[in-house]
Amino acid sequence: MSTNFDIVDGISQISHALWMITPEQCRAARGLLDWSQAKLAAEAGVGIVTVRQFEAGAHDTRRATLEVIARAFKDAGVEFIDENGWGPSLRLRKRHQKKS
Repeated sequence: MSTNFDIVDGISQISHALWMITPEQCRAARGLLDWSQAKLAAEAGVGIVTVRQFEAGAHDTRRATLEVIARAFKDAGVEFIDENGWGPSLRLRKRHQKKS
């Protein structure tokens, strides 16, 4: 399997289809967006129990579930950054202002 990389501000980011988020990143992304677990569940199209169990690390979450959660965050402007010596991270995408 090949890995697809996007370069943003000199930081390599693995495409969401191939890289999965951690429970800690999920909680952090929700915090950045000020989303509840219920909001994430609705945006990702999964059950709230699924979100709770994933964030608690209660069991192995299916790849498809992780992908829809990651996609919901990406669509809301969250960028997941590959581990680069400091551990995996995330940030909000810079919003471009419209010119008048």
